[in-house]
Amino acid sequence: MSLYPAPIRQLIQHMARLPGIGEKTAERLALHLLYTADRYVEELGRSILEVKRKIRLCSRCFALADGELCGICSNPARDGSVVCVVEQPGDMVALEKSGAFKGHYHVLTGVLSPLNGVGPDDLRIRELLQRVAAGGVREVVLATGTSVEGEATAAYLAGQLENRAVTVTRIAAGIPMGGDLKYVDQVTLKKAMEARRAVA
Repeated sequence: MSLYPAPIRQLIQHMARLPGIGEKTAERLALHLLYTADRYVEELGRSILEVKRKIRLCSRCFALADGELCGICSNPARDGSVVCVVEQPGDMVALEKSGAFKGHYHVLTGVLSPLNGVGPDDLRIRELLQRVAAGGVREVVLATGTSVEGEATAAYLAGQLENRAVTVTRIAAGIPMGGDLKYVDQVTLKKAMEARRAVA
């Protein structure tokens, strides 16, 4: 028998369904909300509802947006001739934080995973090919992850784009800054060796 009243148990159960939140963390969060000022809890509830009601996918790149186009697609200062393909909106955010990319994006909303029943028709691949076919794109940067699925997705996309008038590149994978070679896994070392370049 639980020592918490039913409403608290229910809140704990709902929070424990969130990714990365176990039962102990859910319990701690629920108790925190219980003793937090009503105003904050109401603001939190409104923020969650607002996200559900207002956030949609950008009609061009499928990133998260609160309008027809996301902030990047609607920014005239961005280079629309270079499109970086990522798996999820979070990957796009990570690249943006690095400040290394000034083009546009295309979010696949996943990776190919036959074992999980995810094929090309389940991703935004058709829309990417349509963007390229429409013209104006000179380079497609494949920035999927280096997992087996991410590599398979990059290889599939490279094949689909092979006979089109566009340059296809893949982000380099290798040793992280400050990394010590003896602690780096073999696959990462192999990728780093394959992606080596001349020193100026």
